Amino acid sequence: MNQYSNLKLQALAIGSLPHNNLENAMNVVKKDFSDIPFFPQLANFNKNEDMIIQFLEGLPSFLPSNADNFFIDSESDNFFEDLEEFYADYEEIIENPNSDKLEKYGISKSFSSTFPELEKLVAQTMPPFAKGQITGPFTLAAAINDQNGKSAVYDETLKEIIVKLLSLKALWQIKRIKKACPQTVPIIFMDEPTISQLGTSAYLTISEDDVINMLKEIRNIIKSNGGLCAIHCCGKCDWTIPVKAEVDIINFDAYAFAQNFSVYSSTIEDFLKSGGKIAWGLIPTLDSGALERITLEDLMKIFEKSVKYLTKKGIDEKLVIDNSLITSSCGAGSLTIDLAEKAMDLVHTLSKELKKRF
Repeated sequence: MNQYSNLKLQALAIGSLPHNNLENAMNVVKKDFSDIPFFPQLANFNKNEDMIIQFLEGLPSFLPSNADNFFIDSESDNFFEDLEEFYADYEEIIENPNSDKLEKYGISKSFSSTFPELEKLVAQTMPPFAKGQITGPFTLAAAINDQNGKSAVYDETLKEIIVKLLSLKALWQIKRIKKACPQTVPIIFMDEPTISQLGTSAYLTISEDDVINMLKEIRNIIKSNGGLCAIHCCGKCDWTIPVKAEVDIINFDAYAFAQNFSVYSSTIEDFLKSGGKIAWGLIPTLDSGALERITLEDLMKIFEKSVKYLTKKGIDEKLVIDNSLITSSCGAGSLTIDLAEKAMDLVHTLSKELKKRF
């Protein structure tokens, strides 16, 4: 089965760019990702576009304490009042996704300079797909503390609030993209780097099922409202987790971890046969030295080698190729502008050359 066959070997971006100029950043989107435009996170342009901060608007009793520490004050006088209002809004929105209340939990211009630009671009060009993103629920919960310094991931109430808020953020993006062009299919990524740390000493008491349930709750909202659901993790990860969460697209750092990914070949084969897709993070945005040296020819060879890790385990090559997309290994926000633009051009060019070959 190859649902959405027009995704085959398409170029897809991961969230961030280093640009401090809105027009220049959007020119990269228009140049390299015309089939699947996205809204880049520009933390150098606006600190609120950091991947953690960007999705915190509307979180009950949230307080920023400094640039590296965010917390929810669950002991504040207004916490239960705010919580009651939030749950009432959530129930109304889930029952009626077209509710005006959804706008309260969207992403304002103060937290994304580029989402309004994406809306304009989708309306003008009517692409088959458009990409949105949220911070993954486990990653966000692990990054936020309560007023006592305890991670929200260990507090059932705070964790539930975060999952539900992110569900609304995803739903808002779907609705806005669909309003810009009803035929465009939104692809919503959950950026989940922290799931690579599951099982380490930092998260020994967090079960796999806890994380799967968090992901699946958001996935269900995305799918029931006409979107595709993807997960990005740039670390070494147990890839049975997103498969069990029933996401549509798995994106990983294939430059560094393609062999490790093939360890899960049985699960991956079932995932592909059920219509799932692999977004190969081949352009090494996490290694600036490698990125400076790498060529298109190198990347073609790396792609072939990565696919062979799976075919050697018995997975049909056509099944893999037909359900593959091309991305960078991670976002490009930490790179220089020149290197980031090289990386995005390589994603585009590699996709184009692989389409010719296959």
